[in-house]
Amino acid sequence: MKHRRRFVLLVLLMLTVLSLGGCSSQPGSVDPEAPPQNVWQALVVFPLTEALMFLNRLIARTGIPYSYGWTIIVFTILIKLVTLPLTARQMQSAKAMQELQPQLQELQKKYAKDRETLAQKQMELYKQAGVNPMGGCLPLLIQFPILVGLYNALYRLAALGELVGQRFFWIPDLSRPDPTAGTKWLGEAWRARDWYELVAYLSLPILLVVTQIVLQKMTPTSSSNDPQSSMMNQMMLVMPIMFGWITLTVPSGLALYWVVSNLLSLAQQAVMVRTTGAAPTAAKAPPVETREPKIRAPAVESDDLALIKGIGRRTASVLIAADITTFDDLAAADEAHLAEIMEAADLPPGDYASWIRQARRLAGNGEGS
Repeated sequence: MKHRRRFVLLVLLMLTVLSLGGCSSQPGSVDPEAPPQNVWQALVVFPLTEALMFLNRLIARTGIPYSYGWTIIVFTILIKLVTLPLTARQMQSAKAMQELQPQLQELQKKYAKDRETLAQKQMELYKQAGVNPMGGCLPLLIQFPILVGLYNALYRLAALGELVGQRFFWIPDLSRPDPTAGTKWLGEAWRARDWYELVAYLSLPILLVVTQIVLQKMTPTSSSNDPQSSMMNQMMLVMPIMFGWITLTVPSGLALYWVVSNLLSLAQQAVMVRTTGAAPTAAKAPPVETREPKIRAPAVESDDLALIKGIGRRTASVLIAADITTFDDLAAADEAHLAEIMEAADLPPGDYASWIRQARRLAGNGEGS
């Protein structure tokens, strides 16, 4: 099914990110003249390292303190500008999915017992409205390689001695915590009663979790119960905590990038909503066809379908609206077609075989038209 393929895609992307994380530099000093050891380093890590060093030189020449911290902030702004079109599409997709909720809920009620047909109808609705239900994930997925690349670049800068000891306001060292130590620094700082270090290095992870939650609250989300939306909503609940935990084990420079990126996203979303009145919406989807019957009087008085046991006045009107106006029409109908008519009219199923037998008998007795 479609949502399973989406889930597999997300798993593969996460595995890709984890595998890329294994491409980071090894602990210890790094030879600045050494060439890249693989394609990832050649295409991502080394260019990012050089770009950060170049920006740092430009900022340091101006005499601005905490040059590497400001370098990361400028780099984050540049990334945001590059991904601005994708972010706009993310907002458009989220808003469009929210507007489709009444029609999605109607489909869920109608095809509650047929999951395959429900998924098919939902995809048709998405296509008619021009909505990609996974469109909101694209900017997030694109940021994962950037995060991994920046992590590798900051780790390389630390190994080169460039980032070690670089302060940023209350952060003593942007190269810490040491990625090779995991979360051991928390226990060590606690036992040493080094409250300043605990507060300094916990501040960015806490800010990350808070800004991530606020950002998700500002982003329109789907309240649908379909598998795709449920899966995405569950992931969104877990992500802030997961991201906060990750930043406890990576250099503060990476956490700084992440927090600034969230703050810029909040400002960007607020500006877009204020200037447009709302996030861009999708093309209006056609209403879900319910085939509600229009009640008509029987065409022929002698062919009163309500005479058949099990067919009341309302059911007879529904059959007439579906062009089954005589006993001959009902005798020629098949049970599957009758079941579709009753389901479309939200009527309980009947004994269709009995209806057909009675109609044949009445038609054979000359009571049909």
